[in-house]
Amino acid sequence: MAKLSLSNITKSFGDQSVLKGVDFGVSSGEVHALLGANGAGKSTLMKILSGDYERDSGTITIDEKEQFFKTPADAKLAGIEMVVQEVDTALVSSLSIAENVTMNSFISGTSFFSWNKRNKKAKELLRRVGLHIDPTFPLSHCSLAQKQLVLIAKALSSDISFIILDEPTAALSKKEADHLFTVLRELQKDGVGIIYISHRLPEVLTLSTKITVLKDGYVTLHEDTDSSSTKRIVQAMLGNDLVELLNDEEKRVLGKTLFEVKEFTVPATNEKISLSVKQGEIVGIAGLVGAGKTETARAFFGADPSPDPIIMNGNKVKITSPQKAIASGIGFVPEERRKEGVLVDYNVIENLTLPVLNQFTKFGLIQKEQEKKEAERWIKQLGIKTESPSLLLNHLSGGNQQKAAIGKWLLNDGDVFILDEPTKGIDVGAKQDVFQCMKDLADKSKGILYFTSEFQELLAFCDRILVMYDGKIAGELTKEEATMEKIMHFATGGHYGTVRS
Repeated sequence: MAKLSLSNITKSFGDQSVLKGVDFGVSSGEVHALLGANGAGKSTLMKILSGDYERDSGTITIDEKEQFFKTPADAKLAGIEMVVQEVDTALVSSLSIAENVTMNSFISGTSFFSWNKRNKKAKELLRRVGLHIDPTFPLSHCSLAQKQLVLIAKALSSDISFIILDEPTAALSKKEADHLFTVLRELQKDGVGIIYISHRLPEVLTLSTKITVLKDGYVTLHEDTDSSSTKRIVQAMLGNDLVELLNDEEKRVLGKTLFEVKEFTVPATNEKISLSVKQGEIVGIAGLVGAGKTETARAFFGADPSPDPIIMNGNKVKITSPQKAIASGIGFVPEERRKEGVLVDYNVIENLTLPVLNQFTKFGLIQKEQEKKEAERWIKQLGIKTESPSLLLNHLSGGNQQKAAIGKWLLNDGDVFILDEPTKGIDVGAKQDVFQCMKDLADKSKGILYFTSEFQELLAFCDRILVMYDGKIAGELTKEEATMEKIMHFATGGHYGTVRS
């Protein structure tokens, strides 16, 4: 029986210490769940184990023989495979299923002198993961769940002893997830050691044999699953040192309903959502990775149009495109700031004025001085730190880029602001500025829908908190009712009526 052990692993990036003496291990036939809130160190630990990062100190052993992984190829040779969450990054969509499944052996040049042999081998591996599909089909024809199984089959094409699965059910339906669990149990019976990373506690408690929780780079819980509970795991993930990031105890006076959806279909999740936001209200929408937050936000903004209308200021509106959303008074700051939220190769002025460029255009020409004057006013009001308004946004810090991503909608003077993970990747100081910006908007009777997986931020200043799980609203909490434990309860699969006090 093979045993993989990590002992006293440390890792820092510059001055930031990410892993602080972590011990972790898995044996043949075990399913060891690795849990923790965002930023706990899970991904870094697994990247060290899979050869993407080198550890600063500590030891990795397999059957008491020390291992040194400088590349992912080294980890593969030692029998360790990782199935990443973003399956498309590990597969080649332009190739056939068989070519993807047998890629490891083909690259190493160890086999496959004929297509028949290659397809036959792929078919055997696909059968092992319960995927009955023609291996000659292009991978691009596969669903996300099928790609997940193709990636596992690819891992099994090598002589693996251990497999790491990172949020494998994040984008799967219940039926697809149940099939994956069946596959994993078969691998467990075959003696494969499984490291299972997930935010979904019900499935973790059902599937795993051991649990380890990380928090701020430390192990805060390590025990057999039979001895554990949701409450113990949540306490280990959150700790007792939660800090309010913004003191906002004042009760806001709310006005009329600005934005409302009733049984609104989100195309990407095929789930229905009902919610509303009033004038001056900040509604937090909490959810872990894969909960459907981004898909819902995009549907509200028309980036993935829904067949159902929204109600803006009492009027039904079909949001068929982002242009329609903007015209209806909706602004959207997407999660992928640099990819979708700003134009990094344009300057600060151009980013801020982009949604309202027509205001500065006369006879088809942009009135540069007028545009600059208005942009400078908002740069000052938002506290964007830049040497010059003409500096390319690419040269600004992440926090200042985020302020620009929010600020461009302020010039449009919309009514409702949809913010998807607005504090992602920015430091505490920049977060304070973003929070203050949201509070100022609420004070001006704007409505805020704040989607985030950073739960402690929600407690500081949201008037209501809705919690998403599997694309649906799993719970609703007022500011007075909300606690980290209650939010995490709903976010990990708990239900109404079973909230712990």
